Formats: sequence, C-alpha cells, structure tokens
Amino acid sequence: MAEGAADAGVRGGGVRLYVPGARLVSTRQVAAVVEAVGHTVAARGMCCVYGNTGLGKTVAVEQALHLLPGRVPVWRAVAGVAPGLPQLRASLCEAFGLPSGALPHRAGPASQALMRALAEPGVLFIDDAQRLTPPLLDYLRQLWDAPGCAAALVLCGAGSERALARASALRSRVLTWHQVGRLDASGVPQTLSLFHPVWAQADADDVARVDEQMARGNFRTWAKITSHVYAARERAPARRVDRELIEQACARLGPYP
Repeated sequence: MAEGAADAGVRGGGVRLYVPGARLVSTRQVAAVVEAVGHTVAARGMCCVYGNTGLGKTVAVEQALHLLPGRVPVWRAVAGVAPGLPQLRASLCEAFGLPSGALPHRAGPASQALMRALAEPGVLFIDDAQRLTPPLLDYLRQLWDAPGCAAALVLCGAGSERALARASALRSRVLTWHQVGRLDASGVPQTLSLFHPVWAQADADDVARVDEQMARGNFRTWAKITSHVYAARERAPARRVDRELIEQACARLGPYP
C-alpha cells in the first residue's frame, strides 16, 4: 500500500522524489524503520539510522515521524557542512523555534534554552548526522544527560554510524541502531507500480533487468529513472513504457546513477 502522493515530487521534510504523483510505498525497509523509530520515541531514547546513500533513509524516517501520534512534537534539524558548535546550536535553536540571532553564540544561555526545550516529550530528528564531529556529538550527549530531558533523538545519514563510533560517550547511549538495506530485487516491479502509475504496464522482466544492471535496489536511482520515464510519457502519452524507453531514461543518468 502507498501513502499520500507527493506534490511536485517533494515529500514532507524536503525529501525530493523527482516526479509529480510519486507515492511513498510501505516496503519492508520502510516498515522496519517505522518500527525502530517508533520504539525509540516511545522509550525516549536515541536511534541511529544508517546505510548507503540513496536507499531512502530520510524518506523512511519521515514516514515514521508522520505516523507518530499527533500530540508528539517533532523538531527537525540538518547538520551543515563542517559545522562548528555555534552553527549546531543555531540549527537546534531554529528547530525548536528559539531565537536564532545572538543566542547560539552565547554558550550558556543557548544550552539552557535547549535543555528547557528538550524537557518536553517529543523527538529531535537530525539528518546528515555523519557531518557531526566528536565534540559536536558530545555536546548532544551533554544536552541529553541534563536532568529532566524527556525527548528522543533520531540521527540519520550515510556514515552516521561511523561518526558515532568516534564519540564513544554518545555511542554507548544509543538505544537503537538500524541499517537500511536495498530494495528486495524480487519486489522491485511491484514497488515501482505503487511508487508511480507510470510503471503500471511495464514488463516486470524489463524492470528486473534494469535493477540488476543499474539501479541495484537503490531507491534514489529508481526515483530518477521514474522522473525521466514520466517526462518521456508526458511528451508522448501514447508511448508504452517498454525496454527502449526505460533504457533511454537510464541513459539520462550518465555515469553516476
């Protein structure tokens, strides 16, 4: 089954699906992330969601957060490129709706304000957590060790498990580690037909061939192929989604699918 369609190919949380009408499919991988994140939030713990690039980690976490009871606040932050501590504090302050002007540069007041925010039961989701250095991860650990902290923390990103491995104090506090894998090869044709109607009449053997030779179960690669197939059908609505059209779409991805 599929969750609601994404407008203009962009899902909640800014996840880009590249094609209008795309739908999030409840694959085995998504369901596993939903379970892992749900348990972590209920336990008010920490969770690390990791795996190779393009496998749909952020999409799956966003689905897990979407399925939480409406009364559970969700705060979202994205780790910047090579952030320093003031930049991390600024991202966290923005996520919690705190003043993000001078406050992040005032270490004591900013930390106190963040600790008060974290005293509310909810979940903080930090994407691209692999960018966080050990000192920044230790700062997060200090916030979570503060008396009265009632929030859960979800860290996500390709390589985030390696980043956490270098911050032993925080690593030891992670309740749930979850690795997101590739799409199951046998289920790719059905998954694509649910992901977007453009695949409804495609030959399963053609899809399986492309998955084996190019996509290799990578969610993002299939989303890009879908975008080019969709564009071709928009130009020629009567055209079938056959092997030739799929190969033309794949060629658009160049040497780096």
